[in-house]
Amino acid sequence: MKMERRIPRPADLAPLMRFKPLELDGRKRRLAKAHTIADLRAIAKRRTPKGAFDYTDGAAEEELSLARARRAFREIEFHPAILRDVSQVDTSVEIFGGRSAMPFGIAPTGFTRMMQAEGERAGSSAAGAAGIPFSLSTLGTTSPEGVREANPDGRNWFQLYMQKDRDKSMQLMQRAADAGFDTLLVTVDVPAAGARLRDSYNGFTIPPQLTPRTVLNAIPRPEWWWNFLTTEPLTFASLSEWNGTIGELLDSLFDPTVDFDDLEWIRDQWPGKVAVKGIQTLDDAKAVVDRGVDGIVLSNHGGRQLDRAPIPFRLLPSVAAELGGKTTIVVDTGIMAGADIVAALACGADFTLVGRAYLYGLMAGGREGVDRTIEILSKEIVRTMKLLGVSSVAELNPDHVTQLQRMVPVARPGAAVAPPAVSTPAPAPAKRAAAKPRAKAASKPAEGLVASPNRTTS
Repeated sequence: MKMERRIPRPADLAPLMRFKPLELDGRKRRLAKAHTIADLRAIAKRRTPKGAFDYTDGAAEEELSLARARRAFREIEFHPAILRDVSQVDTSVEIFGGRSAMPFGIAPTGFTRMMQAEGERAGSSAAGAAGIPFSLSTLGTTSPEGVREANPDGRNWFQLYMQKDRDKSMQLMQRAADAGFDTLLVTVDVPAAGARLRDSYNGFTIPPQLTPRTVLNAIPRPEWWWNFLTTEPLTFASLSEWNGTIGELLDSLFDPTVDFDDLEWIRDQWPGKVAVKGIQTLDDAKAVVDRGVDGIVLSNHGGRQLDRAPIPFRLLPSVAAELGGKTTIVVDTGIMAGADIVAALACGADFTLVGRAYLYGLMAGGREGVDRTIEILSKEIVRTMKLLGVSSVAELNPDHVTQLQRMVPVARPGAAVAPPAVSTPAPAPAKRAAAKPRAKAASKPAEGLVASPNRTTS
């Protein structure tokens, strides 16, 4: 078909020639190009030395636990409702006696200033500005007092590893309590250090050592080394100094004799809320709840301890069916998107924690990078909720998501294993009871996947 052509007139071109103002700040320029957590990870990898990046990015042994946890969040099917008023979406939740503007907080991470010099101060101040909790690790590189200074009006939580020197553990816990930290996360999945092979291959130590290999790797990353060498030396709240591998450090510090009686004793020492982090079976979840803790964190330590460990997101439905409404259920490991958080909430979680996603933002751009992480996840949560037809977190329920799975358990002799077929879902936890009823739409699992027996295909 022949088209008439003409020479473009200046008046026609003017509306098309609208150029964005030139951004001279390199940090702002690169963060503006990041639209997903994966984008922040890519920036972080370019700007961070291999040893520090791999410490954050890696997991134990073959890294199967981490890969499976991330895949579990991708192998879901949402079931949206239509014709719902979602002009206003409330993402706030009550968690451990306080409010969070979003249904996620920043997980405890060790050696954080080694990833980027601003470290926990950047994370805690960003969390405070966003109205979400920040968790400080026993192996943090900023003191409890320093975190409180950076986040004076926000909520700070403290994560406790019980050390062989129990007096030192209790002194550190008391410092956190005195600094106004309101919740204690007791991590229980570290009787020994996991085999983090990337660290072994990289020869990664605390603090990082200058070798011919690290010098070559540093050449294209001068800003990281400049910040590392010109800011205060790495210090740890839990130890005065160390010169060795991370695995050696963990094995020297952590007490492998900790048991349920110790958990009850720790609970009695802390004045605020107590949650147990590292729950990987329903039986253990029930056992710690029976001992009076305020909540549980379903976690396999980001895949950094036992490889081939249970997947927290897969474990969630059975725990929620048994304990929902009786305790607070938090989930971490594998979260890389706001949709992952929404799926966890729909399956019965009260809250979630993000670790690597936070660190990718920190490595990509310091405090501004953490702000960008929170912004990306928050926008994804709001968008996903609107597309599902829900206007508050309380409306999310198991009918909104189906878990799909490739790996189906093999029955042990004498043990019954539910077949990979559609079944009736467990009742939603009590907090979901107020959710508005919605029409169910017919759906089916994606090709090559089967519906988890914990969910219906509505």
